[in-house]
Amino acid sequence: MKKTILPFILALLSYSSVFGQNQRFINEVFSSITVDTGIVYSVNNSVIAESAGLPYVQTGTIPQAPALVFDFYQPVNDTLIERPLIIMLHTGTFLPIIYNGNPTGSRFDFATSQICQSYAKRGYTVANLEYRLGWNPAAPTQADRAASLMKAVYRAIQDTKSAVRYFRKDYENGNQWGIDTSKIILCGQGSGGWIALGYATVDKLAEIQLPKFLDANALPLVDTTIIGDWDGIGGQFNIETNLGYSNDIHMVCSMGGGMGDLSWLEAGDVPMIAVHCPTDPVATYTTGDVAIASIGIVTTDISGSYDVMKKANLLGNNTVFDVVNASNDPYTLAANAASQNVAGLSDIGGTVIGAPVDNVFPFLTGNPFEGSPWDFWDSTTTVNIALSLGLPAAQGTQAHVSNLQQNPNMSMSKSMAYIDSTLGYFCRRIVRGTNLDGISTINEIDNAISSIQIYPNPTSSDAIISFNLNTESSVILKLVDLSGKTLITKNFGFVTSSITENINTSNFSSGVYLVELNVGGNRITKRLIIE
Repeated sequence: MKKTILPFILALLSYSSVFGQNQRFINEVFSSITVDTGIVYSVNNSVIAESAGLPYVQTGTIPQAPALVFDFYQPVNDTLIERPLIIMLHTGTFLPIIYNGNPTGSRFDFATSQICQSYAKRGYTVANLEYRLGWNPAAPTQADRAASLMKAVYRAIQDTKSAVRYFRKDYENGNQWGIDTSKIILCGQGSGGWIALGYATVDKLAEIQLPKFLDANALPLVDTTIIGDWDGIGGQFNIETNLGYSNDIHMVCSMGGGMGDLSWLEAGDVPMIAVHCPTDPVATYTTGDVAIASIGIVTTDISGSYDVMKKANLLGNNTVFDVVNASNDPYTLAANAASQNVAGLSDIGGTVIGAPVDNVFPFLTGNPFEGSPWDFWDSTTTVNIALSLGLPAAQGTQAHVSNLQQNPNMSMSKSMAYIDSTLGYFCRRIVRGTNLDGISTINEIDNAISSIQIYPNPTSSDAIISFNLNTESSVILKLVDLSGKTLITKNFGFVTSSITENINTSNFSSGVYLVELNVGGNRITKRLIIE
């Protein structure tokens, strides 16, 4: 186990919010972190060497089947004894880096390590997780490819659940990592997002035996008697680990992930949020097929962030974020504006994107086939990785060149900017979703007022705002557009009872606006739609 001290690397964009400029968990407040590397959390059977005649190889025994380990990031000189845990799941299309045709696909990727560092500098603990890889994209039929990929996602879910149990076991036996087991968050990039979303929603045998998950003979593509259930329990070739502990989590953050079927998502599932490029060439933004140019369709009817968040919102699973979604911090404003901009456009599958949906930040980069603008890689390093894996240098060069076609303006500064946008958007919602702000219910943020009403909403003329005060307080009302510009300000001074105010909207363009109330120094924000 190796421990290193990492210096301060990036400063996030400063912004003012109800949380303050130096709020832990929102902004970077620590200048350095430690990283403990290569901690084994589990062992299981891998299929990564199946093409070489080794159908099941135990992890950690050959280079193609690496050990199931994590790297642990935490801030230096932290005074908190227990901190929220973020489990970071890297990208890679469930194949090893370079073998997957990409210069990314490892927990050592630039973006993955930078995200882990930035979370740790905000005060979180972070486990950067290795999980099992292996599927056959060259399988002869679409059904075979779908079965192979589905089982890869499934095995990775099992590994991640074992990791959660590992940390809960450690907590019960001294808590050497200093985590808070009531606040465990999964954050996944690309294929890691698939793992996180599946982890949070697959909990019934029927869900993995839907008609589209059966073979031509109506047999399940995932046979739990062979590879175990979704918790990693049972199965002839599954190794059970860290049993006797819960694998419950409390929130999911997905970066370009997808869900095998929307029916998996049910009321009561954990809150979830996402960033996603509507131009993603593999993981559709709405619902459609997963296709890779070189091999064709892999699997059908996979749902991306837009449809997943739309349903999660409708089910009430994301109600906890309502207060944050109505705020006017720069990241929320940017997400609102981006959602307006992509409405009416078509995603990679040709589906027209509908009206804006909360809890997903669409990244429209200007590149027509971009899916992960946060990625950065170096061509020389990519070639060296290929050589270290016993592959020809040309294969590393090809991975570099082919990925530049999707991300032609790839750079470190671009990567850092999108990481900033992602964590700026995620962290306010992690704070709310896991109650790090200390607000036991959403209504408590409005504790100075009650019965807030804005009507009619939407409106095409005037809007009436009314509310009752529970205590004597100063009141300032503002109407703000999504760029943050204040259009109307009304200072009521100290008020002891109720307020009813008419806002003339006839001079404003149609769109979404924010009605901001400052009551005794506390800011409450609601949306107003002008038609």
